[in-house]
Amino acid sequence: MERRTIGATALEVGAIGLGCMPMSWGYTESQRNGERSLRTVHAALDQGCTLLDTADMYGPFTNELLVGRALKERRAQAFVSTKVGLLVGEQHIVANGRPGYVKRACDASLRRLQTDCIDLYQLHRTDPEVPIEETWGAMAELVAAGKVRSLGLCAVGARAGRRRGTRLYDGTLRQLERIQQVFPVSSVQAELSVWSKEALEALLPWCVTRGVGFLAAMPLGNGFLTGTLTPGQGFEPRDIRARHPRFTAEMMAANQPVVAGLRRVGARYGATPGQVALAWVLAQGPHVVPVPGTKQERWAAENAEAAGLALDRRDLAEIAALPPARGSWD
Repeated sequence: MERRTIGATALEVGAIGLGCMPMSWGYTESQRNGERSLRTVHAALDQGCTLLDTADMYGPFTNELLVGRALKERRAQAFVSTKVGLLVGEQHIVANGRPGYVKRACDASLRRLQTDCIDLYQLHRTDPEVPIEETWGAMAELVAAGKVRSLGLCAVGARAGRRRGTRLYDGTLRQLERIQQVFPVSSVQAELSVWSKEALEALLPWCVTRGVGFLAAMPLGNGFLTGTLTPGQGFEPRDIRARHPRFTAEMMAANQPVVAGLRRVGARYGATPGQVALAWVLAQGPHVVPVPGTKQERWAAENAEAAGLALDRRDLAEIAALPPARGSWD
């Protein structure tokens, strides 16, 4: 599989990563199975998907434990990315960026992951009560201590904190400029897919001009772009799509032309809509690494094969002409 770099330190990963979150958090709780998920991690590594993306809040904690079981046998083959900064309560999630907490959380993650060093430590969310420079400074101390190799900022939650009249990632860009003065940013993780292109406007260009890696979260549109979901099928109460404005029955039906377009392109190559969606993300630049989430071996293998699909100008133009995605907010 093609290799890509994360940040100016030239940390190499496979062209496509593995998002481990669905194995323990957020999606179809009734289908979670620890042993099957472990096989999925191994299958992804076998396919060259070296980047394993997790977080202490997924579960909470159980996702890191699961990844740690795989790392115990195959640490040298994996690039481990985990996150810090969010605490999960019974009915809520809160940010915690206090330096002391960050250091304790890192030690706990190292134990769960059964490793002595985390390749990429990402700040999951910023704490509004703690200057981001203080949080980032504590994370930088972890690099100096040899517990972490590089640092990244996760901007997946930027939509919720968006101010009226501003672009989606304006706040993220200001934060990046601030923390870059404290310690180099190696990666930024944000949503990027055929139906969520906002990162292309300013966030990805910021990364490109500074040699910062870009981890594309939700590159398959929470599963919609695979073409395997049916409008009106419904989701389990704790599935994040049950409350997503693009996953009402009406909006899923309205967005079918997006999937149909991906299917047309894929038909020219014998590829699935999901593989075309991942190939589109890869086409956005050599430092972009899509991180699709799955808990099943078959999807991990299919996703990995997308690294061999090179879209041409005709394909990219056809995808660019697809109608914009709609949500119940529209």
